[in-house]
Amino acid sequence: MNSNPWKLETLAVQAGYTPENGAPRVTPIAQSTTYKYDDAQSVADLFDLKRPGFFYTRLANPTVDCFEKKIAALEGGVAAVATSSGQSANALAMLNIARSGDHVVAISSLYGGTVSLFTNTFKKMGIEFTFVLPTASPEEIAGAIRPNTKAVFAEVLANPALVVLDIEKIAAAAHENGLPLVVDNTFPTPFLCRPFEFGADIITHSTTKYIDGHATSIGGIVVEKGGFDWGNGKFPELVERDESYHGTVYMRDFPASPYSTKLRVQWIRDIGNPMMPFNAFLSMLGCETLHVRMERHCQNALEMARFLESHPKVGWVNYPGLESSSQHALAKKYLPKGCSGVLCFGVKGGSKAGEKVMNSLKLAAIAVHVADLRTCVLHPASMTHRQLNEQELIAAGVSPDLIRLSVGLEHIDDLKADFDQALNA
Repeated sequence: MNSNPWKLETLAVQAGYTPENGAPRVTPIAQSTTYKYDDAQSVADLFDLKRPGFFYTRLANPTVDCFEKKIAALEGGVAAVATSSGQSANALAMLNIARSGDHVVAISSLYGGTVSLFTNTFKKMGIEFTFVLPTASPEEIAGAIRPNTKAVFAEVLANPALVVLDIEKIAAAAHENGLPLVVDNTFPTPFLCRPFEFGADIITHSTTKYIDGHATSIGGIVVEKGGFDWGNGKFPELVERDESYHGTVYMRDFPASPYSTKLRVQWIRDIGNPMMPFNAFLSMLGCETLHVRMERHCQNALEMARFLESHPKVGWVNYPGLESSSQHALAKKYLPKGCSGVLCFGVKGGSKAGEKVMNSLKLAAIAVHVADLRTCVLHPASMTHRQLNEQELIAAGVSPDLIRLSVGLEHIDDLKADFDQALNA
């Protein structure tokens, strides 16, 4: 794992880019597809993975490289690979170790787009997923694992069910069976939770959310902890020769980060879904204030949750930071700094009443987005999760009346007033 002695706040500001004498103070945007070399052998060595460097932005770019190093440092990992979106990050994280005929166990409380990716698109590729409840015992998780299982996948803080993952329990069950635990850490961000410290092996993010923080840049990233035994017999593609790279063996030739190297030089190369330099630049800017923003997001969300919980027009509120939440004990363990800026609630009168409340809001906007500095609301059952059937909605923790509220950085009094007038409209 990354051994940088700096605190997270310092890493957020400083990690990833160190300017040389006379160089730009801020990470430059290398908006170029190609790079110039003085001799043919230099390029040949790059193509053969014999030396680090840049030869085509589809595989690597100086600006994107700085962003990858910053996120790897924040999460405490050995390497990271940035992608064009969070969906790409989750897709490549799985495809890097699972192929046709393989199987993955996933915790059911997932974002609807991830469920659709796993149950529909991956099914067409011949990769099967079994879903288990987040409350499943280690024995139940072990019972879902098959000889061809390649990983266990989960979200640290589920979108939108806000189930807090018991990372240590799930990691232990995965490791007992020689499997990596892959977790999506989008909602907590590394400022609120560092899953590697609790046993996770791979972390994904939709950097579109809090890491960017300003609703400007689509992106994703996959971070490798380092140290997982990919040579345990379950992952032949990491220990066998890759003839597309003249016999490269990732575990042998890149022992510090075999998973990340393979993901970049196979999947980013062939699928072609890297993060673009300008998006990396904007996401770097977002990272520099991540710790400040997350403190305020958590503070505002907890105050809003308490306000809504006491409102006579509100039927229920789900926020792990509330002492009344069934997730509160796990939140204190895994999210001691705060429970992020997203909460869910239901209006008395059901989904139709909730729709009226959403339409009556003046400050908060109805938006198909979450986790940026502007407050927004969304009705998952009819919007982001509408592709799921009734059983899948229940498994994902999405009730028909659930309104997802992403609490921004506005003054809390203005937010309370806006929701009070909408609820009373």
